[in-house]
Amino acid sequence: MGTTQLETVPEPKYWHLRTVLSEALDSEFSVGEILPNERDLAARFGVARATLRQALEQLELEGRLQRRRGVGTTVAPPRMGVSVGTAQHVWPGGPHDAWQTLDCALEVPPAAVAETLVTGRDEPVHIVRRSRVSHGQPVAAELLYIPADSVRDLSGIDAPSGAARARAVLRELQRLELERQENTVELGSARADDARELDRLPGAPVLVVTTRFIARGRTAALSVATYRADTCRLTFGDSGGVEIHHGPERHAS
Repeated sequence: MGTTQLETVPEPKYWHLRTVLSEALDSEFSVGEILPNERDLAARFGVARATLRQALEQLELEGRLQRRRGVGTTVAPPRMGVSVGTAQHVWPGGPHDAWQTLDCALEVPPAAVAETLVTGRDEPVHIVRRSRVSHGQPVAAELLYIPADSVRDLSGIDAPSGAARARAVLRELQRLELERQENTVELGSARADDARELDRLPGAPVLVVTTRFIARGRTAALSVATYRADTCRLTFGDSGGVEIHHGPERHAS
């Protein structure tokens, strides 16, 4: 691999290096490929290793790279498209649902959730925990809050908790006629629990998608899904087919 000297530019050197590295990722490397070590990369571009680390950290934040202890720095897969605001309103747990059901517990929700569900502050609700995986890595964690009134016919379910209970709750929820769902999206920071499930450090940037499922004129369920901001992109509408190319000829198809 030859030596590539950076041009003298007014922008910070690490930022210019980030642009050059991004173009190299598109033209020279494939998804999952391990990059050369920092010493070789710094020598190739004629920069200090501190400048190189700044550029690598920026590309990792943008989701272009993944750095794993014991493996090295690899080219990240494309961001997973997350459909938000689709015209198709469906209950969670349906046949085409990409989420993995993990657990269910009957607990008192946070006060803000109880207010949204219009339940008593001390009234327990079903809390279903789910996860979403892409390319073998966790990309999202969800807490689904379901009032007892939304799933009344659970008396025949023996499992008090666990994945079996969660699936039973979701099946019963689908008996209701879904009127509509409302989504909100905001940028946040990973809490300790989120970070552990998403394999990120606490405080890492995340996208929080909150969905209200409306049935019988009230909130029948509330989903709070936390997505890794470095691996996900949001799509609006039903197509979700927009691909972003990171090379010099950027376009949407």
